[in-house]
Amino acid sequence: MKTVAGPSDRVVVIGAGLSGLAAALHLTGAGRTVTVLERADHPGGRVGLYRGDDYEIDSGATILTVPGLIDEALAAVGATRESVGLRILPMAPAYQARFADGSGIGVYSDPDQMAAEITRVRGTAEATRYRRLRDWLRKVYEAEFMHFMDSNFDSPLDMVRDGEKRSALITLVRLGAFGRLGPKVGRLMGDERLARLFSFQALFAGMSPKQALGVYGAIPYMDTCLGVYYPEGGMRAVAEAMTRALTEAGGTVRFETEVIGIDRSGRRATAVRTADGRTLDCDAVVVTADIGSLERFGLRRRRGLRASPSAVVAHGTIPIEVTRRWPVRAHHTIDFGQEWERTFEEIAAAKGRGTLMSDPSLLLTRPALTDETLYIDRAEQHIDESGQLVDTVRYEPLSLLAPCPNLDAAPLDWDRLAPSYLRELLEVLERRGYQGISRHFRIDHLDTPRTWRERGMLAGTPFSAAHLFRQTGPFRTRNLVRGRDNIVLAGSGTVPGVGVPTVLISGKLAAARIVGDLRHAEARTPHAEAVAVSRKH
Repeated sequence: MKTVAGPSDRVVVIGAGLSGLAAALHLTGAGRTVTVLERADHPGGRVGLYRGDDYEIDSGATILTVPGLIDEALAAVGATRESVGLRILPMAPAYQARFADGSGIGVYSDPDQMAAEITRVRGTAEATRYRRLRDWLRKVYEAEFMHFMDSNFDSPLDMVRDGEKRSALITLVRLGAFGRLGPKVGRLMGDERLARLFSFQALFAGMSPKQALGVYGAIPYMDTCLGVYYPEGGMRAVAEAMTRALTEAGGTVRFETEVIGIDRSGRRATAVRTADGRTLDCDAVVVTADIGSLERFGLRRRRGLRASPSAVVAHGTIPIEVTRRWPVRAHHTIDFGQEWERTFEEIAAAKGRGTLMSDPSLLLTRPALTDETLYIDRAEQHIDESGQLVDTVRYEPLSLLAPCPNLDAAPLDWDRLAPSYLRELLEVLERRGYQGISRHFRIDHLDTPRTWRERGMLAGTPFSAAHLFRQTGPFRTRNLVRGRDNIVLAGSGTVPGVGVPTVLISGKLAAARIVGDLRHAEARTPHAEAVAVSRKH
C-alpha cells in the first residue's frame, strides 16, 4: 500500500465531519499530532444540526448502521461509547414501509421477526424467499466488506494481484453480484413490493435498483439485516462523542475556522491558511471537503463525474395532536408511490433529462418516537380534543425527504420552485392519510439542490458521485492526490463511497495512507461481530 512521502508527525484535517473525525482519531491513536479545522460552529459535517428557537434537529443523515465502526474509531484512542457518553439504541422496526394501497409492513433486522412480518402480510412462501434473499445478501457483504470496502487500492490490478481480493472477486462473480441488483432481488423475493424493501437502498449509491450492480447488495444487507440504530440525542451525538474522544486524547478541534488555502513547496503541502489570517505548519493534510470543492484548495477533481440524485428536505415541528391521527407511527416511514420504476427514471436520469417525481416516494423521520427528550412543549392556548382549554401544546420534530434530480440532470430554478413543490408534496401526503400535515407542519429549514451547491457539493447533491461501475471500488476517486506527496482525501466522494459506515471507513483508510498499517486498530472487529450476529440466524 502506498503512503504519503516524508515525515508525517503533524497532520491537519480539514473538516470535522465523520470522515475527518475518524481520520483524526486513528491518526492520534498512531501517535500523530492532529489539528482538525471546521468552518461551522459544531462538528458533524453532513451529519450536522439545525437549531430552531427551542429545539435542535439532525440536518443530514438519520440512519445509522454498523455502529461497530464508531467503536473502532473511538478505540483508536482508548475510548468507548460509555467513556464519551454515547448511547446507541437498536431500532425495531428499522423502517415502516407504506404502499400506495395503504398497506404496510415493518422492516426488522432480526430474521425471525422479519419472516413473521412477511408471513403476516404475504404468507409463508414469501417468508421462505426472504430467508434465501437474506442469505444471498450476506454472502455478497462478506465477500465485499474486508477486501473492497475496508481496503485501500493502489490500482484496479490489486483485485487480481492480491490473493485474498482475487478470491473475494471470484466469490462475487459466482454469486452473480455483477448483474443488476433490482432484478436479482426481484427474482429471489418474488413479490414486487417486498423487493423494494431490499433494493431501494441503491438510491444511497446514486443508482436505481434496476441499474445498480448486485455488489451493492451490501448496502441493503447493512440496512435490513445488520440493523438500524439511533444515537440518543440524534445523529449529531455521534460527531460530538467522537470530538470529545479526540480532544481528551490530545487532539485539537477548532470550530468557526475556515481553510482558504494550502501552501506547498513543490509537491509537498507545508502549511494550511485560514480565513482569520492564521497559518498552521503541517507535515500532511487530510481534506474532507466535497469532491465538488477541491479546487478551493488548489486540487483538481476528476472530470466527467456523474453525480447522484439530490433531495429536497424540509425540517420543522408539528403538534402531536396532528400526528397521532396519522396512519403510521414510526421513527422512519417510507411512503412509496405506485410508480416505483418511473420514479428512478425521473430522478436518476442522465444530464439534462431529469424531472421531479410524478408519483413521489417519501421518507418521514420522527425521532421523538424513539427519544422522548426531543418533544417540545410550547406555551400556546389551545382547545384540546376533549374540548378543554390548555396552555401548552406539545410538538415533535419532523423531517420530510423527497429525492429529486441533481442540478446536472435538471438545472431547475429552486428559489422559485421550492415553495410550490413543497406544498405539492404536503398535499400528496395529506391525500395519503397524513391529515393536517399541510396546515400544521411548521417548517424552519428547507434544503434543495441549490442549498447543497452553495455548500460546494457536486451538482447540488449531498450524495456525491454516483456509484457507477467506473466510479466505484478501485475506479472511484482515489484518496491519494495525484501530484501531491502528502495530501490525502476522505469523505463520501472518495473510497469507499457514500453513507455513514463508508465515510467512517474512509477516514480510517485516509489515516492508513499517512501512517501505514494501523496496528492500534482492530480493523476487522465491526465486520466480524456483525456477521457473527447475522450468522446465528
